[in-house]
Amino acid sequence: MKAFEQSAPGDYDMILMDVQMPVMNGYEATKAIRKSSHELAKTIPIIAMTANAFSEDIQHSLAASMNAHVSKPVEMKVLEKTIRSIKSGGGGHRTAGH
Repeated sequence: MKAFEQSAPGDYDMILMDVQMPVMNGYEATKAIRKSSHELAKTIPIIAMTANAFSEDIQHSLAASMNAHVSKPVEMKVLEKTIRSIKSGGGGHRTAGH
């Protein structure tokens, strides 16, 4: 979160957010990023990355203003497809699993 807040626009294209982290989980970090004063705070794509793939986990990710949810272990083809979808403008609130 601090790295993003201190970044210049263009430093990051997207954030791959681990959901289970110490101190602040990925949902809290995403909410903090979205509320920050950084000019890209509301628009930078954030993808949840977690082993939790139940529908309620996906909904929790979307409710935290993440753009997509990718299950671990991460399948590169799924991650690539998710990133392409978001970059092409069609990735709003998509989910990706196995």
